[in-house]
Amino acid sequence: MTTVAAYAAPAAKAPLERTTIERRAVREFDVLIDIKFAGICHSDIHQAREGWGQAIFPMVPGHEIAGVVSEVGPGVTRFAVGDRVGVGCMVDSCRECDNCKAGLEQYCTGGATMTYNGVGRDGEPTYGGYSEKVVVDENYVVRIPDGLKLDEAAPLLCAGITLYSPLRHWNAGPGKKVAILGMGGLGHMGVKIAHALGAEVTVLSQSLRKQEDGLKLGADHYYATSDPKTFEELRGSFDLIVSTVSAPLDFGMYLSLLKSDGALVNVGAPEEPISLNLFSLIGGRKTLAGSSIGGIRETQEMLDFCAEHGFGAEIELVRADEINEAYERVLASDVRYRFVIDVATI
Repeated sequence: MTTVAAYAAPAAKAPLERTTIERRAVREFDVLIDIKFAGICHSDIHQAREGWGQAIFPMVPGHEIAGVVSEVGPGVTRFAVGDRVGVGCMVDSCRECDNCKAGLEQYCTGGATMTYNGVGRDGEPTYGGYSEKVVVDENYVVRIPDGLKLDEAAPLLCAGITLYSPLRHWNAGPGKKVAILGMGGLGHMGVKIAHALGAEVTVLSQSLRKQEDGLKLGADHYYATSDPKTFEELRGSFDLIVSTVSAPLDFGMYLSLLKSDGALVNVGAPEEPISLNLFSLIGGRKTLAGSSIGGIRETQEMLDFCAEHGFGAEIELVRADEINEAYERVLASDVRYRFVIDVATI
């Protein structure tokens, strides 16, 4: 066991504070990672404040981890000391179900082991990336290409793959009209990735406040959803809408923006249930869907894709003692576009 410094929420809704945690000794197939940067995801706030249900405390959030390998177990073949690596939202799965065998570990039927606020198959709670080090089985570690800066790569381990996976699955590309709903930590990555895939990209945001940024990052069009004329003008326009919004929406309004056979895919997860008039789906044979992160293989593909196209996340680097302030700023939409913790400050 190794004792490392970390930032943890001691209880639901409590401010995060500096503490220490124990990391397990390196096992045969484990990789010990010196964490350099950890992204702050809105999911961290939902979970630290029990917005998605009962959680495990103390909680060390963080599932956007970028660092450098400092030790490997004797059976490790994929990584060596000094490699630049990342860890995303999961650190294990059953490895035996159909989904795991298909490279869809995020949909493990036995339940994937989450990077934090989870319980490992050894019965021990998992702690995330707001910490100095982490030990992870090599099968759940990905390589960060040299073309990506570590701090800009960290948010790709959640925000990047969360958008890449549905955009790939629903075939965003040349000839497709794609809308990204929400221009935040997730949405700005959706704009970059959809543009790089060759789609015609529209941002749907509450206001035009971030329009200049959206166009600069690759959007072709930008509309304010607070303007009723947007829904009149864009009715029946899109093949695919990816919603990054974590608040309840009037889904009927957004489904009206789809072409026949179009899909509205949710990657944002509101804390409250939603209601839906099914006629908004039936008329036009439309799909209302959800998507989680990607599997390990697809996450590596996403990192390579971003490196090939020369972009990471748009970030604001913060010290560890600024985490609580950063949480409040995320809730106030006062970040462009992802906070990343400099773990050296822990």
